[in-house]
Amino acid sequence: MQLLIKSFEKRPVLGICLFIAVMLIPHLDVLPVSIMEARDFVTAREMITDGNWLLTTMNGEARYEKPPLPTWLSAISAMIFGVNSIAAMRLPGVLLVMLTGVFVYFLSKTILKDKSHSLINGIIVVTSFYVIGIIFEAPWDIFTHGFMLVGILSLIRLFRDEGSPWKHAVVSGIFIGFSFMSKGPISLYALFLPFLLAYGFTYRFRGLKTKALPLVLVLLLAVVVGGWWYIYIRVADPQSFLSIAREEVGNWSSYNVRPFYYYWSFFAQSGLWTIPALISLLYPYLKKRVVNLKAYRFSLLWTLFAVVLLSIIPEKKSRYLMPVLIPLSINTGFYMEYLFRKFKNLTSKWEKWPVYFNFGLISLLSIAIPSGVYIFFKEHVVIPDFFFLTSCIILPLAGIFIFIHLLRKNIRNVFYLTIMLYASIFVFVLPVARDYIEEGSRQPVEEMKEKVKQEGINVYGYDYIQPELVWLYGEKIPLIKEEKSSAMLPQENRFGILTNKENILDQQIFKGHYQVEYSGMVDINLEERNNSRKISYFFIIERDAE
Repeated sequence: MQLLIKSFEKRPVLGICLFIAVMLIPHLDVLPVSIMEARDFVTAREMITDGNWLLTTMNGEARYEKPPLPTWLSAISAMIFGVNSIAAMRLPGVLLVMLTGVFVYFLSKTILKDKSHSLINGIIVVTSFYVIGIIFEAPWDIFTHGFMLVGILSLIRLFRDEGSPWKHAVVSGIFIGFSFMSKGPISLYALFLPFLLAYGFTYRFRGLKTKALPLVLVLLLAVVVGGWWYIYIRVADPQSFLSIAREEVGNWSSYNVRPFYYYWSFFAQSGLWTIPALISLLYPYLKKRVVNLKAYRFSLLWTLFAVVLLSIIPEKKSRYLMPVLIPLSINTGFYMEYLFRKFKNLTSKWEKWPVYFNFGLISLLSIAIPSGVYIFFKEHVVIPDFFFLTSCIILPLAGIFIFIHLLRKNIRNVFYLTIMLYASIFVFVLPVARDYIEEGSRQPVEEMKEKVKQEGINVYGYDYIQPELVWLYGEKIPLIKEEKSSAMLPQENRFGILTNKENILDQQIFKGHYQVEYSGMVDINLEERNNSRKISYFFIIERDAE
């Protein structure tokens, strides 16, 4: 154990990358494709199959809501590993998690000048719940915030006169531009602006006059790298661009509107580190316990400014909090580093019980996880199953060792055992769900494709088609909009229709000259009909003979 920890601490960058690779890459294709992933993956696939690299499309229709940089990277990965490979599409997101962890380490090291403390911060960010979850729920978010983090680090080095200012200006400008080319101005507002406010309050912007020209270069590069695609789209397809832009701007004030305090439980998004993250926010408690008070103030202000700025925006979703986890991981690292140094000598029970509760709970859950997995997936677990049996050994052992080292007050070992436990869940528990997920999401689509092949017909969507279904189908399903007239129906005498309307005969568009035959339900839910949005009805439509 000690040898492994020492190796990790000796080569932190390699350690962070290997940790994420072992944890995420082996079973990247297990989890079902989410709605956001499906939109992005279909767009990437159509880049390859249709050549739509600049005028991006999703199911054949213009999709300019998101800039294309992450989609390009997924498309390149898919060209190498397989156009319909989920793992290939997700791989660039994993690489951005690595980049995020490594650059939190570099940023912390720049400010703290402490390698071990910086490694704690890097590990915390890559094991925070939503940093991992975001690559499955909304994969392009990790790109915009990961690239912005690189730009911020170079800007810090520029402010602190570390090395060539022109080099830092070029790197900062390019990566801020990359961030804009990943999801527009999201990270500028949620990560970069809070950083500027926190850095200004804490370190001040001294000597800006001598850095004026490099800062102008940062701005110019960010605008050029981040803005050229928008200009191209505006010129090449102005009607679609303006329509999509109006809809996106409208969503900020009218879609998913939540109260100002909606994000106040933001620290819970760190998952494993919820209690340490909450305690790290208690400035009166930690200000006399941290090793670098100014750096602690900086990370605390960065975190709080980010939460406040996000709270101002009417539209709110849990996943929008992901950028907050970057400064929060640095902030939490101050508390964990304090525990590394002082926990053995603590005498106050009020300081000790949150630590015992947090890691004691993790220990108990690790022992109980295999039983929970078996109860939930018992119909899909075939004994002997290598991954299930291994999880029954590894997870309880990890929990027992966490508990033993907790009693010995060795928080350093508890910390590293906890992240090993976290990785083990991905490596050994996730594959147990594979058969359950494949049966629940892919089989109905394969049955429909076989039916289409037998009938020798084309398939269309009517009014709405789920992005996940388009992805699973493997090719475009052209959409017939409800408001259009029957003259816009396909000209074939016989074709298929997928729709979320159970009784298509009620639709005026099909009355008069068509025979409608119900051909089954396509349900891509994992559980029986638990989400009506994921249920489609398949009909075969035939024109009456003239």
